[in-house]
Amino acid sequence: MSNHTASEFRAGVVATLPAAVAVVPFGLLLGTRAVEQGLTVPEVALMSATVFAGSAQFVVIDIWTEPAPWLVLALTTLLVNIRHVLMSASIAGKLGAFAPASQPFAMFFLADEIWALAEQRSVRAPLTPAFYAGLATHLYLNWVFWTVTGALAGKAIADPHALGFDFAFTAIFIGLLTGFWRGTPTAWVLAASSAAAVAVKLTVPGVWYIMAGGLAGVVTAALIYRPARPCSEGAAP
Repeated sequence: MSNHTASEFRAGVVATLPAAVAVVPFGLLLGTRAVEQGLTVPEVALMSATVFAGSAQFVVIDIWTEPAPWLVLALTTLLVNIRHVLMSASIAGKLGAFAPASQPFAMFFLADEIWALAEQRSVRAPLTPAFYAGLATHLYLNWVFWTVTGALAGKAIADPHALGFDFAFTAIFIGLLTGFWRGTPTAWVLAASSAAAVAVKLTVPGVWYIMAGGLAGVVTAALIYRPARPCSEGAAP
């Protein structure tokens, strides 16, 4: 491994440190609840390792029964994670340095925090495979470790909301959003996305508000974005 590759990998790991700390109580809680619902410790480990999507895992655990309603579980997971379609479309244009065969593999690790950190990095510099690997490896192993620890340890944290842990991810994403700020256009995108998500949350059962907020932001950005036009030869800049 070259010095540059190692440096990029370390930078990715360091960038995930706040998110890795924030995920600890939720990993513990998920592991605990999964065992209470009848899953074994190896099954908890397998779920976290193959799904790697905390929000979907919490929803699935809440509706888990014996025998497992596989169709309901699959459709629920699809709905909760459908935002990943927008996330992957957003990040796809930044993967120029990735080998074509590695790009689908990279998409498996595209959790919310990894997507946001990768997008933020692409604003400042090209997104390298080593930096992305640092993001993905750290958060992936961190999530699997703490969910398994929760399954082994029992009820470690009964209610993270009572301790304010539920705001940790919100605080992280507020901080990340400041790196994307580009003035008034950004404000319009955020306002449209927020308004759509809140409206759907208040009127439509389920988690459709996730998709509604994402689509509203994408449509608004497409409507207001105006790419810079190159100056015609001989024309004043």
